[in-house]
Order: sequence, then C-alpha cells, then structure tokens
Amino acid sequence: MSALSLLRRSVLSLAATLLLGGVALANSGPLVTTDWLEKNLSDPKVRIVEVSVEPGLYERGHIPGAQNIIWHTDLVDTVERDIAKPEKFQVLARKLGLDKDVTIVLYGDSNNWFAAWGAWVFDIYGLRDNVKLLDGGRKKWELEKRPVSTNPLAIKASAFTVAEPNRKLRARLADVVATVEKKSEARVLDIRSADEFSGKIIAPAGFQELALRAGHIPGSVNVPWAQAVNQADGTLKSPEELKKLYANVGIDGSKPVITTCRIGERSSHTWFILSRVLGYQVANYDGSWTEYGNTVGLPISNPAGTVWGGK
Repeated sequence: MSALSLLRRSVLSLAATLLLGGVALANSGPLVTTDWLEKNLSDPKVRIVEVSVEPGLYERGHIPGAQNIIWHTDLVDTVERDIAKPEKFQVLARKLGLDKDVTIVLYGDSNNWFAAWGAWVFDIYGLRDNVKLLDGGRKKWELEKRPVSTNPLAIKASAFTVAEPNRKLRARLADVVATVEKKSEARVLDIRSADEFSGKIIAPAGFQELALRAGHIPGSVNVPWAQAVNQADGTLKSPEELKKLYANVGIDGSKPVITTCRIGERSSHTWFILSRVLGYQVANYDGSWTEYGNTVGLPISNPAGTVWGGK
C-alpha cells in the first residue's frame, strides 16, 4: 500500500472516530449542547420538544423542527391532580413521533424548569436514556442568536408503546411521612427559595397554588434549584460543582433522596440533576408543599412563624 493510501486511510479513520465520538457524546449523557443540536437539526432520528412555562412562547419562535408540549394540559390529568394517564401520554408521544429509537431533546424557558419536569414524566413512562436536555435551554439558544422558526414541522407519528409506570421515580405523601417519623433512610431535599423554606412566605408572589401553612417538612434540607445553574447562560454547573453543592447539606448519593418544592415542578429540575447527571437514587414528590402543608395533623417546621391570613 502506498504512503498516500495509508495517509488517506488514516484521515478517514480519524474522521470516523471523531464522528462516532460526537454521536456517542449525544447518546451517552443526559445533556446535549447547543452546538450539537444545531448540527443535528435535520437528523431524522432527532426529535426536539419544547416545554416552556410561558404560554405562547413557542408560537412566537422556537428551535426549527421543534414540537410543543403545553405542560398544564398535555402532561397532566386536568381533573385529578395527577400526571397524564398512560393512555394519554402514549397518544401524545405517538403524535410527536417519540420513541425509544430516536434521540429526544427537551428544552424550554426558565433554565429548563418545565423541560426537566417533562423529562421526569417521560422517564416514568419508559423514555429515559434517549431523552436529553438542551443544556442552557432557550436562554442559551437565544443568547447565541441561533436560528428560530415560527412554522411547526409535520412529524410522522410513531408506534410508541407506553411502559408500565416506574413508581420508583415518584414519592407519595406516605413516603415523605415515613422520613419524618424516621421509618425511612431517605433524605428530603426541598428546593424552594430560602424564604419559602423558612416560612417567611407561603409561596412566591403571583402563584395561585397555596398551602395554608408556611414552612417545610421536618428534617428536610434546602438547596434552591437555581443554585445549580450558571446564571449567565442557563447551563448546569459542572458535575464537580453540583456534587459539592448538594454534599454541603448531606446529599451525597449514599442514601435515597426525595426532591420536593411547592407542586413538584421545580423539584423535577433537581431530580434530573441528581438522578441523570450525578446518578443518585431519587424520587420526585409532586404532591410537595401544597399537599404536605395542607394535610391536617402533619407536623411542620416553621422557623419564621408565619400564619396564613386568608389572602
């Protein structure tokens, strides 16, 4: 074989290695970068889904090819206080062309707050390892002035079959009470603001879902969810920084963790970090403070002593 042929073969081998490396990066971790996503916008094996908090944001401009999920109707049972039933989720997933053989990239506003909640629901119904968050979400995509579209893209429906709900990912009131009564070794991580946790306020201003009591679950620890994010561009902090952040309050992966907030959405963001990025055993408590704080007879910790005044 000539020297030129050897050189050509080496170059092709290196290119293939780099290409496979890029694919592996997207497929092996829970995050994809904005660079990766823009390069793969036209890949038929990539599905992009926006789950934003602000209504109408998708319609005003979204990542090209992205589908939209309205979190408060598409992913919930609007009658029962519950996530969407398996049949409803299956219909949604099929309509969006989602399945286990495609890479699903979720993103949204507010540092991927509800995109992470979507990832939690997806995981419960069997879509896990192929589901990624766009690191930085809408914020980073827009900061970098990457392309946006206002035209929805027709997607071929999938034949996705919903899995039996993974109940290990979801904590219920009884699981939390067991930690209070020291019948469980799980640690409860409350990710609300410091003022909510201390009882200084019952809920952030403007939010309608309330508990009649202020404070937190006895024995729980507090790390506000936004502390895990680089505020400049909405990306997650490094795994080393995240490990240190949670280890400071005793969350180190040695014991099961229950994440909680007010209604279970902000806590999904921390659930994603702890379970998907750090690999800890975590269940999200979507009943959260509006359930626990409203339950008659359960003990609470209320350092600020705030009492509900009817408003």
